[in-house]
Amino acid sequence: MGNLDLGKEKINKLLVAFCIPCVISMLINSIYNIVDQIFIGKGVGTFGNAATNVLFPLIIVFNAVASLIGIGAAASMSLRLGEGKKEEAGKSVGQAITVMFIVSVLLSVVSFIFLPKLVYMFGCTENVYQYAVDYGRIIIIGAPFMIVYSGLSNIIRADGAPQYSMIMLIIGAIINIILDPIFIFGLHMGVRGGALATIIGQIITFVIAVVYIKKIKSVDLNKYSFKLDLSVFKTLSLGISSFITQGTVLVLFVFMNNMMTKYGALSKFGADIPLSAYGVMSKINTLFISTVIGITIGAQPIIGFNYGAGQNERVRETLKKVIIVNFLIGVVFNIIFFLFPRQLGGMFISPSDSSYELFMEFVELMCHSLLLVIALNALEMTGSTAIQSLGNIKKATIMAFLRQIILLIPISLFLCIGLQRGIYGVLYAGAISDVICFVIALFIVGSEYKKLGK
Repeated sequence: MGNLDLGKEKINKLLVAFCIPCVISMLINSIYNIVDQIFIGKGVGTFGNAATNVLFPLIIVFNAVASLIGIGAAASMSLRLGEGKKEEAGKSVGQAITVMFIVSVLLSVVSFIFLPKLVYMFGCTENVYQYAVDYGRIIIIGAPFMIVYSGLSNIIRADGAPQYSMIMLIIGAIINIILDPIFIFGLHMGVRGGALATIIGQIITFVIAVVYIKKIKSVDLNKYSFKLDLSVFKTLSLGISSFITQGTVLVLFVFMNNMMTKYGALSKFGADIPLSAYGVMSKINTLFISTVIGITIGAQPIIGFNYGAGQNERVRETLKKVIIVNFLIGVVFNIIFFLFPRQLGGMFISPSDSSYELFMEFVELMCHSLLLVIALNALEMTGSTAIQSLGNIKKATIMAFLRQIILLIPISLFLCIGLQRGIYGVLYAGAISDVICFVIALFIVGSEYKKLGK
């Protein structure tokens, strides 16, 4: 891997070498949450599923901070190395590591203090409150470990060692999967057992990630590299699009949680079933999102290096291939969601659960409305991250806001309140937003692609 020349090696070979480990790494982060959800759903039931869904916005916050710092540092390092500025590249990495440790601890402390208020802000119901707090208190303790290893994983991939990043995340995931049934079923710890299994896996991954800092080979790190100055904001600015993308997902998730409980309560489903079902299907959807973003982030060092070196034709080739592959992946996920909704939902609930039939009915409704044309999202997600790698922060930021904030929330409110479609209006707003977003993203990405040819 370290011998691959980003400026000369065939693009296909580079994409395979960088994207596959990155996709696996991204998927493992999603699997952490899904595995907990499956075991908690089987062991605790609908309230347990709803509790993990209520805490998911907090997980998004942690991931957003890790992306801001880690992706910003990785993009800066690739661009500076492409320009031949090795010392500046090293400073970007060192400062990012310092910021990771400081911010992760502060964020964890603040989250722990305000957790009881946060769960209600995130759409918690009275029935779910205690489950959510029990789960959240343990998850927050592991937040600093998760933020640091997630941020470092981006730097490790950009350093030409995506396999190392992949392996360290796989080890953590395996530990989590082994401990989940032991704590939840064997020790009867419920949601607290799922949370404890998660943070033990995260701590192991953290240790492996920190060990790599001394092994970084693309840049030379010394004690001055870790000293903060104003240049750190330039590095972080290259991760702002990913941060905003995660931020918009956070806003959307909180909005949808509250809409599910409020308007679900006015339907035959009640408040807790839509909250629970939306959570589990959204986490399955993160497998699609993680795959697309994983491929795009894996291509980021290739795009950034060649753009910095002025090799625009290689950038065009990389971008074109990434978009095509991501769209085809979206089609596969779309088919799975449309044809097998009950099989997917059945992984997260026991048939003996009193709410089983209504839960499954709502899952099927989600797959045939909210998730109906998710394949179209591939262009917006790919374009936002790729354009960020080209240093066009403005357009990348616009695309990050496009679907969730500019389109989906207003359309949901219009259908739900304006046309009085209730919970069904919220669900059908998803497909409408996806179509409009795709058309707009087509023009934005197309314009950037044409510029590379000039």
